[in-house]
Amino acid sequence: MRSKKGLTLKTFTQSQLQAIADALGDTEHGLTATVKIIDTTPQMTKRHRLYNAFANEQNNRQMRTHIMAFIRKAMKPERFAREPERFEPMRLNLNRALAFAGLAVEASGALGSVEAAETLSQATRRARELRSDLTSRGVHPDVLRFCREELLSDNYFHAVLEAVKSVAEKIRQRTGLADDGAVLVDRAFGGDQPMLAINTLASDSEKGEQRGFCNLVKGTFSMFRNTTAHAPRVHWQMSKVDAEDLFSMVSLMQRRIDAAVMLPRA
Repeated sequence: MRSKKGLTLKTFTQSQLQAIADALGDTEHGLTATVKIIDTTPQMTKRHRLYNAFANEQNNRQMRTHIMAFIRKAMKPERFAREPERFEPMRLNLNRALAFAGLAVEASGALGSVEAAETLSQATRRARELRSDLTSRGVHPDVLRFCREELLSDNYFHAVLEAVKSVAEKIRQRTGLADDGAVLVDRAFGGDQPMLAINTLASDSEKGEQRGFCNLVKGTFSMFRNTTAHAPRVHWQMSKVDAEDLFSMVSLMQRRIDAAVMLPRA
């Protein structure tokens, strides 16, 4: 993360301002005095009003501080409480615009710095390369679904996080349980008579393998899902190599869950 000074003293280019205004064009957040930006053309449509106000603000102050404050306020997740389905599409569109300025809105709504994009095709190429590498590894098809451009527009962390979530969903589908996290894993795979068995449980070695798999899934949930739940501003700068290794681990979990046997209940 860059310093606060590095985030605020630069200015946006005209094309960046236009893209930001277009992305925020349907936000309900108006131009208010709380972010000290003047609505210079209130008679125009929202996206044109935003662009004109942003351009006027930056031309006068020669810095982007108040524009960034506007973005932070507009993208607070609680503003989307009544229409949560609008948040991610708006965030992804906004991040495509911000990428060229080296900025990104995180899932928590926080605005942080990232490596600046140079071309529009970077996220697409990143997704294609990752999918190709994972296909050559023979990863589970359900994992490949998370190698999409929109999930990789910030960095690889969000795609891996979504893939980890898919493990919990598959366990729920196999068992009919409604739990989540460690409770879900323990109920599905834990104890002497688990709901799902990854082997015959006929020996101490196989019982140890079952316990190890249970701990592996819980540890992965703790590493990713619990981290984001308890630290909403987390935004890991994950490398492609790390993402590939983690996708392979999730692939292992997916295959074991697919092959697990539902044991009869007493």
